[in-house]
Order: sequence, then structure tokens, then C-alpha cells
Amino acid sequence: MKRIRRFAECLVLLAAAVGWSSATHAHDIPSRVTVYAFVKPAGNELTALLRVPMEALSEIVFPLRGPGYLQISEAESAQEEAARVYITESIHFFENGVELTEKELITTRVSLPSNRTFRDFETAMENILSEPLDDDVNLFWRQGVLDILVTYPIDSEDSQFSVNPELGTLSEETTTVLRFLVPTGAERVFNYLGNPGLVELDPRWHQAALRFIEMGFLHILEGIDHLLFLFCLVIPLRRVRALIPVVTSFTIAHSITLISSAFGLAPNVLWFPPLIETLIALSIVYMAFENIVGAKLEHRWIVTFGFGLIHGFGFSFLFSETLQFAGGHLFSSLLAFNIGVELGQLLVLILVIPILNLLFKYLVDERIGAILLSALLAHSAWHWMLDRGGQLSQFSYQAPVIDGIFLAALMRWGMLLIVVIGVLWGMYELFRRFSLIDSFSTYGPGDRLSSEPES
Repeated sequence: MKRIRRFAECLVLLAAAVGWSSATHAHDIPSRVTVYAFVKPAGNELTALLRVPMEALSEIVFPLRGPGYLQISEAESAQEEAARVYITESIHFFENGVELTEKELITTRVSLPSNRTFRDFETAMENILSEPLDDDVNLFWRQGVLDILVTYPIDSEDSQFSVNPELGTLSEETTTVLRFLVPTGAERVFNYLGNPGLVELDPRWHQAALRFIEMGFLHILEGIDHLLFLFCLVIPLRRVRALIPVVTSFTIAHSITLISSAFGLAPNVLWFPPLIETLIALSIVYMAFENIVGAKLEHRWIVTFGFGLIHGFGFSFLFSETLQFAGGHLFSSLLAFNIGVELGQLLVLILVIPILNLLFKYLVDERIGAILLSALLAHSAWHWMLDRGGQLSQFSYQAPVIDGIFLAALMRWGMLLIVVIGVLWGMYELFRRFSLIDSFSTYGPGDRLSSEPES
């Protein structure tokens, strides 16, 4: 009995020790840090200049004095160890696809948290090469920032450079702001969270295009609200001839607002994204109820065009976040993103239409099946709309100031309205000429859905 009791006591002590160790380790890892970096190729050398908050270097033992002040004159070896353990072994640069494995840690320097020398490359370089801080500076080591200068031999400054920064382990949420200085004098700014994978620092147009095609393709497949909207469109229209006007109008509409947003047309206010998300949910509810109660499908392409304008703003939110990876190829990346979205939509249509045809042919009556599926979609979208509308209602709104900026924005929106009206008229004439509008049929609550022209 005593042995069992001793064994139990040992287990309790072991569990407490493990729990204390885990808690201590979790406490040492900061919740959020931001790493700043400059990367500059020049001649036969690539220079990387980084600034890292020292609170992220918790496993390094720095020499301290007094209540925990950094003993700067004795910290050089600890600084170099921290640079190698946390930074130079975690950030990987590539030249023309080949990793640069040779590197030299030139120097490190501790700076005060109030130091603002990382505003440009020259000032940051001047700071890191200056004399270290004096020992009479009372700096708690966790409050300092560590500047690190590393160089890599390269073949040419005109090579294609990329980076795989694996700095996400520095904290629970690591943000990296990286500026790549192109030899031509341009600057590419990247701002990413965690480990973004391989990033082309100055991508060629085809590299940017492939990346944005993939982004657009994955976005439409991962965006459940966009997918449900497509389902609502497909339920009553499952033949190619009937789908052409609807899909075309949706594609053209979201392309207009996506392109407009990329060039700064979308309002830069906090309530605009939740407004668009609420309207996207509303578009699903509307289309689903239209399927339920019956609709004149020859007019559906017009409604789809209107909602497509809203969905285009939704696409633009993701595009604006990833625009940093376009380099100097804004327009080609924009077109590539749109192509990716269209490819994703096409894949969805190819998969969904045969499934619906089989469902309505063998399992359930077409009209009843359309009502049941549409009701299910409407139910989900209704809850989204209420949740998003609740978030939207929390914002405060102010009347716009009538000034030059407001009038200029109003003029741009007026130009967009003219473009929308012109495109609508052009599509109507095109569809009418090829008799695509007449390929729809009108159905009511008691009618079967059909894509054949009315006799």
C-alpha cells in the first residue's frame, strides 16, 4: 500500500513539474512580434538587414546586471548566437531557384525600442555599423531590439531572388515586413503573417500570373458563399445554352468591380467589407427564394449581373491582401486572379450540373428537388446575413464631407455607372442577337423546370 501511495505521489509531482515547465515555456514565447527586414542585391553580394524584438529570443542567456538590465559590453557572443539560432538558420534565400547556403554574419547590434532607424536601408545600415550602446543605458533585455546584418555571395544582382522565411516560431503570431530593394531603384514591400512559403521578391510576369491564377482558383473553391450563389444559379438552369447569359453576366460584373477596386475605387472605410459580406449573403437568399416561388428566367442574367458587381468587391478584398506578391505586374496579376476565379467556377459547374441532372432524373421530382435544395441554401444564407448584418450595425456612420476628395470619388463612381450601363446594353444586344435570352423558359410554383425554349 505504501508503495502504491509513493508511486501516486511521484506521478503527481511529475505532472506538476511538466505542467509548470509547459506554463513557463508558454509564458516565454511572446504572443505577437514584428520583424523588419531589408534585402538588397548589389554587385556580387546580397545583403539582408533585419530587426528582431529581443523578447522572441527567450532561449538565449544574455549577460545581465542589476534588476535585469542588459550588460551590453559582454553581450556580443550572445547576440551572435541568437542571430544564428533564430534568424540565419530560419530564413532561406534563393538565387534563380538555388538556395544560397554560404552566408556571413557581419555584425549585430542591440538598439533601444524607441530607435527609428529602420525607416530606410541607408539609415538602418548606418545604425547597425555604429558604436554599441554604453553599459550605463538601463535597458531590460526583453525590451530591446536586435539588429542583424548578414551577407550572401551571389552571381549577379540581376538574378531572380526569392525567400522562404520560416520565422513564424518566434512568437504565436509573427508579422514580417520585408522590403526588397530592386537594383533599378524600385522597392517591393511584403507584409505577411507566419510562414508564407516561397516568395518571389521581384517576380517575372509569368511567375506572378501563375501565383494569382492559383489564388483565384482556390479562393472560389474555399469561398462557401460564392459557391452557394453558383448553386442557386445552376439549380433551374442546367443546359449550356441557358447558362451562357447568366454565367457571362456574373463574370463580367465581378470583373468590373474587381478591376475598379484594384485601382482604388472601393471606399476605404471600415464598414464597407462587412456591408459587402452582408449583401453577398442577401444575394444567395434572394436567388434561392426566386427558385422557390418561380421566376422569369429570361431576366435572371440581369439580376445576376447586379449581384456579380457585389461579389466582385468580395473578391477584391482577398486580391488587395495578396497584391504585394504581384511585384510590378499589377494588371497581369489582376487578370490572372480573375482567370483563376473563372476556372474555379467552371470546375464547380462541371461537377454540379451532372449531379443535379441525375438527382432530378432518378431520385426526386425536378420541381420538388429545386424547392428543397433552394430552401436549404436560403436557410444557411439567412443566418449568415443576420450575423453579418449584426456586425455591420456595430459601426458608426458619419455624413461625408463635401470637399474636393468627395467630388472626385463621386465622379469616379459616376464613370463606373456609365460603364455598367454600357456593358448591360452591350450584353443585351449580344444575347438577343444570338437568341440566348429566348432559351430560357418561365416556370411557376406548379411547373417543371426546363431549359428548352417555349413553343
